[in-house]
Amino acid sequence: MASQPTPPDLIGQSRAFLDALDHASRIARVDRPVLVMGERGSGKELLAARIHFLSGRWDGPLVKVNCAAMNETLLESELFGHEAGAFTGAAKRHQGRFERAESGTLFLDEISSASLRVQEKLLRVIEYGEYERIGDEKTRQADVRIVAAANVDLRKKAEEGEFRADLLDRLAFDVVAAPPLRKRQDDIMLLAAHFASAVAAELDITFPGFSPEAAAALKKHDWPGNVRELKNAAERAVFHWAELDGEGPVDNIVLDPFEAAFGPLADLHSEPPYTAPAKPESVSAPGMRYDLRAHLNEIEKRLVSEALAAHGESQKQAADALSLTYDQIRGLVRKHDLT
Repeated sequence: MASQPTPPDLIGQSRAFLDALDHASRIARVDRPVLVMGERGSGKELLAARIHFLSGRWDGPLVKVNCAAMNETLLESELFGHEAGAFTGAAKRHQGRFERAESGTLFLDEISSASLRVQEKLLRVIEYGEYERIGDEKTRQADVRIVAAANVDLRKKAEEGEFRADLLDRLAFDVVAAPPLRKRQDDIMLLAAHFASAVAAELDITFPGFSPEAAAALKKHDWPGNVRELKNAAERAVFHWAELDGEGPVDNIVLDPFEAAFGPLADLHSEPPYTAPAKPESVSAPGMRYDLRAHLNEIEKRLVSEALAAHGESQKQAADALSLTYDQIRGLVRKHDLT
């Protein structure tokens, strides 16, 4: 038998998170369909994997399908398979995901995207354990547990006729809710540190922790993209920190990389005019002592300050105006304490 993947490492200590884990653990023991509901990036796939690995099917395959990534014909073929010549382009027989998931679990992500025709076939598999490959009249038996996931209200979809109510009834033997990250405040820094440490290891550096300011920014954000968005933000922060100087704690959190690159959306098409400050007066009096380094620092600070002010505090646009890289201007902002 092929080796099975290690169960996913679920990290968290918040009550909402622990309740979701407990719910998934309890329903795993009952060999019935399960529906996992939650916002994008909230960990629905991880909960589905937990249900599989804690079930009696743990030593069988866990097969995943993203229903939103395929059109109706392709999804039907992927789920149930097809015979050679069943349709244009079907050059050879194709084994479907139900066959591959035999004695295991089939995870149907974004189930709301499946067409009504595919939903009808899924209903038959759940009710009778039967299906046919496309282009084949032979009825096949399916010994597969279905765990489906959605990030939309399937009850509303069913009321509007966009999702089969009878399929929803069968899928929702039980419903596990994946909590959004904004309801898991106690988990934000745990997850951020985990992701930051992982990317630091990839960069062959040691993660020094987040500064108090960076931690405050992470805790304050409402994370509409949930754990996936937090992962990107934490990894991005470590990468930029390592590229800049790699000293002290990680202190710069970029929550919106598009705004960091282009500035606010209102500025994408209309930049305020920028006028370079006047050059300093020359000093040529005989015998005069002059602190050139201090004067250059003063000019540097003034140039950066005025560029930031002229471009709505957008470091990217200010860097372009001064012919600097983004990392260079970030270093000057920190050097002159312009935050």
